[in-house]
Amino acid sequence: MKQGIKHVKMPQLSRRWLGLGLLGLLLPLPKAMAQQVPQPDSAGRANTSLPALLGDSTQVRLELQPDSLVAAPMSIDSARLEWLRTPPTLRDLVCDRVGCFETEVPHQFNNSVMAYVTLFTARNRSYMQRVLERENFYFPIFEKYLAKYNLPTDLKYLAVVESALIPTAKSPVGATGLWQFMGPTAGDLNLKRDEWIDERMAPEKATEAACKHLRYLYGVFHDWELVLAAYNWGAGSVQRVMRRTGKKTFWDLYPHMPAETRNYVPTFTAIMYSMKYAEAHGLRTSTLQYQYAEPMDTLGVRGQAFDLRRLSRACGYDDSLYLTRFNPELRRAALPAGYRPYVVRFPASAAVHLGEVDRNTLLTFCQPLSSLPQPLALLPPRLEGVEPWVSKDLLATTTGPRADNEAEPRRFQRVPHKVKRGETLASLAERFEVSQAQLRRWNELPKGKALKPGKQLVIFVPAPTAAPAPTKQPAVPAAAVALALRAVRPAVSAEEAAARKEQADANAREVARVQDLIRQEKIQEARLVAIRQRQAIQQAAAEAQARVAARRAAQAQSAEVRRNEAKALAAAEPEAASETSVPAAVAETAAAGPYTVRKGDNLTRLAREHGVSVAQLVAWNKLASENVVLGQRLVFSEPAEADAAVETPRKQPRTAEKALASTAKAGGSKPGLSSSKVHLVQPGDTLFNISRRFGVSVQQLREVNHLTSDEVKLGQKLVVPQS
Repeated sequence: MKQGIKHVKMPQLSRRWLGLGLLGLLLPLPKAMAQQVPQPDSAGRANTSLPALLGDSTQVRLELQPDSLVAAPMSIDSARLEWLRTPPTLRDLVCDRVGCFETEVPHQFNNSVMAYVTLFTARNRSYMQRVLERENFYFPIFEKYLAKYNLPTDLKYLAVVESALIPTAKSPVGATGLWQFMGPTAGDLNLKRDEWIDERMAPEKATEAACKHLRYLYGVFHDWELVLAAYNWGAGSVQRVMRRTGKKTFWDLYPHMPAETRNYVPTFTAIMYSMKYAEAHGLRTSTLQYQYAEPMDTLGVRGQAFDLRRLSRACGYDDSLYLTRFNPELRRAALPAGYRPYVVRFPASAAVHLGEVDRNTLLTFCQPLSSLPQPLALLPPRLEGVEPWVSKDLLATTTGPRADNEAEPRRFQRVPHKVKRGETLASLAERFEVSQAQLRRWNELPKGKALKPGKQLVIFVPAPTAAPAPTKQPAVPAAAVALALRAVRPAVSAEEAAARKEQADANAREVARVQDLIRQEKIQEARLVAIRQRQAIQQAAAEAQARVAARRAAQAQSAEVRRNEAKALAAAEPEAASETSVPAAVAETAAAGPYTVRKGDNLTRLAREHGVSVAQLVAWNKLASENVVLGQRLVFSEPAEADAAVETPRKQPRTAEKALASTAKAGGSKPGLSSSKVHLVQPGDTLFNISRRFGVSVQQLREVNHLTSDEVKLGQKLVVPQS
């Protein structure tokens, strides 16, 4: 260590001034060191506490359990100062040991971890020794459930950080139990809480709930350091600071977390190191009172009143509250009658004191000597001029205001009704003499929605008045009855009878007038419907006439174009043979039927091959442009009787039977047609194929069947003339 030190000769005066300076620096040192030495209390133990912050030196007062080792606050220095105070050899040794931990939980070493290691192993050794006394009692439970949920076993040290292995520990903010669950979190994990039992203090149930919660947090963050921070601060808080800062690791988020969460992970690492190397630091001694698990027996309590202190006496324990350490979730050491089933745990070694007593006798002995305290009934507030609300018991003892009306007859009766087809809310309201709003309110029907047939409705109608019960009269002779009837005269005068008749006549006239108005309204509505129908028919006829006129104009224009082209063709070809060849080619093309466009065809080439013009092809085939597509069918002759076809309405085609009858009537005037036959169009049939099959021309088929084009439909009936 001294090889690298270089000695420098200094003058005598300089040495003296340097000695004075060092003396001045060393003079306040004992005072500062005295501030850091914990003062012993009356019991002779040092007053030390766990640090709450690793920032600058501050005085912190901690609220601790009665089982805690801290009795007074202490001065906590910064982590940097504690790091400088620690010898380098000790720092290196702790760093090597922490780095050799084979675990998935956080075990990073830094100055914060070293400050807590010094606290637990040197400055506050008694705290760690008290934790070591309870280690063998609770760690087997933790290891069992951590292995069950496939979690790292070293997470058992988290309970030491939370509660120092005290099952009844409670923080100032309300966190309770070994794992310090808050109320909402305990509710999410199905830990029951009431005035008699708090399952957050049950070691096994709370440990299993903690394993479920840690597994959930690891599924959210996938980092054990962030999991521990979220366990302390909350998953939502950690996620918010991650979104705000964009950081993804605990040490990157370290400056943005509260002091308690910043110290949480270093404390966990220091606790894990201190307990793993407790023997190396001399923490385990023979004077410690170690606690070990022992075989347990159970007693099921199902609704009976139960006093745990009576059971402690029956088991032979001098301390009446001895069994509470095995049932820490009991908040009052007793259960009332009628409470839900509960299982009481007690050491199996106590069976020697219980002897051969059966379960019922034991439960009878464990009954409370006096009734358990019951909560006081709430008193209603007393306000001047305001009557308080009566209690539930008082209401039960009195008859109430409805008792006076029970003897009265009902004014309404409930009538079920099943909706039939065609019934509406208005018709039902008129039928039962109620309003539509009442029907909707009684049956919770939405406004503006129609009734569905089969829906069950409830209707309240006035109840029929019951006739008074007949009283038994003494028997009267028949002669006396006849005499009494004869003596009774109608008390209605002539004027009153006339007024009644006049009123009845007026009512009849009013009913007749209303019926006449309804009949007139129906007649008027029928007239309006007829007028609308006539207008629609006239409009459709006008549109049809406009379409026919447009078609005639287009056909006249195309005919004029054809005549002009024919004249030009006749003038250009002087030879008569060529003049006759074009009509012949056109006739042959017309006889051949429609032409199907093939690949490479265009309208100009087809017109030149068949001896017609492009304009004629466009007009005859009613094309929108001069472009043709593959598979399109074209005709190369003018359709026969085009004008007659346009004038004939397409919506009323003549059937094949009518065409056959007209052909039969006109058979004598047309030579060569002796009989006709009806053909049903089959798949793949065309007018050209049918004409070739039956030996007739396409023109004859169109004329006989009154067709305007060469298109036929599947299933259509055609009249085929036979020669």
